[in-house]
Amino acid sequence: MCEMRTWTCGKRNTSRPRQGLISKGFTSDRLITQLLHLPIVNMSQRPAPLTGIRVLDLTRVLAGPWCTQNLADLGAEVIKIERPGSGDDTRAWGPPYLKDGEGVDTTEAAYYLSANRNKYSVALDIASPRGAEVVRQLARQSDILVENFKVGGLRKYGLDYESLKAENPGLIYCSITGFGQTGPYASRPGYDFMIQGMGGLMSLTGERDDLPGGGPQKAGVAVADLMTGMYSTVGILAALHERGRSGLGQHIDMALLDCQVAMMANQNLNYMTSGKVPQRAGNAHQNLVPYQVFAANDGHLIVAVGNDSQFRNYCRVIGTPELAEDLRFSTNPQRVQNRETLVPLLADRMATGKRDHWLAELEAAGVPAGPINTLDQVYEDPHVQFRQMRRELPHPTAGAAPIAASPLKFSDSPVQYQRPAPLLGQHTQQVLSEKLGLSDAEIQALMAG
Repeated sequence: MCEMRTWTCGKRNTSRPRQGLISKGFTSDRLITQLLHLPIVNMSQRPAPLTGIRVLDLTRVLAGPWCTQNLADLGAEVIKIERPGSGDDTRAWGPPYLKDGEGVDTTEAAYYLSANRNKYSVALDIASPRGAEVVRQLARQSDILVENFKVGGLRKYGLDYESLKAENPGLIYCSITGFGQTGPYASRPGYDFMIQGMGGLMSLTGERDDLPGGGPQKAGVAVADLMTGMYSTVGILAALHERGRSGLGQHIDMALLDCQVAMMANQNLNYMTSGKVPQRAGNAHQNLVPYQVFAANDGHLIVAVGNDSQFRNYCRVIGTPELAEDLRFSTNPQRVQNRETLVPLLADRMATGKRDHWLAELEAAGVPAGPINTLDQVYEDPHVQFRQMRRELPHPTAGAAPIAASPLKFSDSPVQYQRPAPLLGQHTQQVLSEKLGLSDAEIQALMAG
């Protein structure tokens, strides 16, 4: 039986093995009774939700690090294992690089910084017997392990789920790959760009084939990676909750292709219910009209009409109330069917006014509409600033590092912003000394290979 830990008011207690209340023989009624008699916690000082949870991060690039950054933001202690000398691949994915106080590039790539805050970096060669053993020791003390090696790639180091489960049955082990642990493509490498193509997203993204610039287009960010990171976070948190009942961990098999297919959402059901393959529609919506980009006489704006009442208000604002009474356009199904007739009429009218005029009038009328901002405009937006979506953290080589904040906002146990993305191996000495009790000499020998 592995050593497990208990938590008291958010602080780890390693003085005795951790036993889940359920595994001790508590029924649900008894569990509730016990919880009702716990000391009352000062709500203004509640720790972050995952305080006391330890995560061993064996991931690199984006999907895995995005998941573990979520967990770190929520208060988990995330120990990131990196290759000595090079580290996570994205450390070299620049420029741009973070600049120091003199405006000179540091070695920290912006890409790496985007997905690794609040973590500890430990540089270890897991291909060496001693390095693999150290990682196994850390896994015995961890609640969660996240990895994105190729299928079966960690077995030879004794770091696969079955090996670690035998030593830590409470371990939640999340594997992230392109195609999952099973199936005919399981051994293939998977990258976001190709997954966007294989999973259908690029068949629906981009201008219509019959218009200038038509053809498949990937999204501007690695959405397959990011969505897989988010689904992985959800799965891990669900498994953590289930462990509270069973006392046992489990293996979570996450695939980029699965996530990409799942996130097609309404388009999946458009196809399944009609038998018709959805096609690219540019900035238009397959199921709603008007729900697209329009050109004003000084720029572009988005109009997103979601119901017939909004359409009537929209027509009134742009000075064409008769269109809302026209039986060809009065309901959304009719507007979808008569899209080719209606949209040019709306476009001609929108082109007569200024963008900000339309935006102000539509907002006053309760019609969803918005500008198309560049990133500098995004961070200049007063609402984005009010929501504190850009922050800074002290950085050991640059002085300060900007971050895009987590969108998660808790009333009483907020997201933590403690550390920027770490330097390579920045915490090797600290982690191996504090967690495993290794001496300075042992650590130096390990780092020397």
